[in-house]
Amino acid sequence: MKRDIYNSLIKWKASKIRKPLILKGARQTGKTYILKEFGENEYQNTHYFNFEENPELTHFFEQDLNPKRILSDLSVYCKQTISPANDLIIFDEIQASNKALNSLKYFCENANEYHIASAGSLLGIKLSSPGSFPVGKVNFLDLFPLTFFEFLDAINEYRYRQMLENINSFAPLPVAFHQNLIRILCQYYFVGGMPEAVKHYASSRNYTEVRQIQKDIIDSYTLDFTKHAPVHDIPKLTLIWDSIPAQLAKDNKKFIFSSLKQGARAREYENALIWLDDTGLIYKVTAIENSQFPLKQYAIKTCFKIYCLDIGLLGAMTKIPIETVVQGTSLFNKYKGSLVENYVAQQLTATMDQKMYYWRSKNAKAEVDFLCEITGQIYPLEVKAGINPKSRSLKSYADKFSPPCLMRTTLLNVKQDGNICNIPLYAISLLPKLIQLH
Repeated sequence: MKRDIYNSLIKWKASKIRKPLILKGARQTGKTYILKEFGENEYQNTHYFNFEENPELTHFFEQDLNPKRILSDLSVYCKQTISPANDLIIFDEIQASNKALNSLKYFCENANEYHIASAGSLLGIKLSSPGSFPVGKVNFLDLFPLTFFEFLDAINEYRYRQMLENINSFAPLPVAFHQNLIRILCQYYFVGGMPEAVKHYASSRNYTEVRQIQKDIIDSYTLDFTKHAPVHDIPKLTLIWDSIPAQLAKDNKKFIFSSLKQGARAREYENALIWLDDTGLIYKVTAIENSQFPLKQYAIKTCFKIYCLDIGLLGAMTKIPIETVVQGTSLFNKYKGSLVENYVAQQLTATMDQKMYYWRSKNAKAEVDFLCEITGQIYPLEVKAGINPKSRSLKSYADKFSPPCLMRTTLLNVKQDGNICNIPLYAISLLPKLIQLH
């Protein structure tokens, strides 16, 4: 399955300042698959070592962290010579061995001619722990569920992607193309971007079986809570995870701890929330009131929204019926537009590589869904589920901060109306490019 991150892997291989790579991402987003495919296509040999499946691998890192000795032992273990530059070494589920993780420092310093790519489903948890490894000795990449553009590739609609990526003005697309893209977007809203679900849908077009795959993935995540999270946080993780659909279905989508359990307080659930964030299972979008650089300095840490890592999984958790996929645009308005906001959060996180924020007025009467830092400017982005784009909040933001332009994403076609630029929901990944066309 074609993934956009492949180009980043090519650049990593060719970089003159290449270091051992750590590929992060939630479980079942395709990390192992893409690394193996990269190795098969771009190297003479690939040497794959999985520390979770084969715990005995950890013993090779117990004696010391000398790269030459470790590579010699691994060569004997896999019965193959490991060649620098020509071969790719994959350390999968590396978080299962802290010494293997630490060894990346020494591979960087003393054996950087070897190409090492590591991955792990719970690496975010491991890397947040003190002393995991020295900073500055590895390169990082993040893998997310498939974006809508990657979905177009997967279902053989790549021509639409090519057309969208060639947009060079705010001229509307032909109506037939616009309507077809909305139809395909409905499919993506149900299927989502988890590779197994997308692959099965591409070959079968069977929504019922896709939904079962999504349920299995959700079950595997909850099992991870019991296997890998601190025991005292397991009930809290489950409460937070299960509450996401209800939290997003409210008019005010701010995360409310008291809705989890009567008397629940933020400090009791803080560690569980961090755990979900570090594993990549949620996107956390924090509020600000003062829209200035850098946004993180003005974040209101106690006020935030939580979105699910994948819109398809959110639909499965919400039990959205299959019939909605063929009921036109009604799917976009389900649950007070929560699917639309989750979709936008997912696309922006995957394509812009930055923390997400939203703006609210000090009296909390006005709110803009997302703020994006692009080319030294802050752009407000309003998300609408339908074709009625009127909003007082965007105007309130404009009156207060005078941004270069106002961005809105809706079911409307590409258009510019004065200082407001409308980006169709299916093209939201093009936000950084389209801003340059303003």
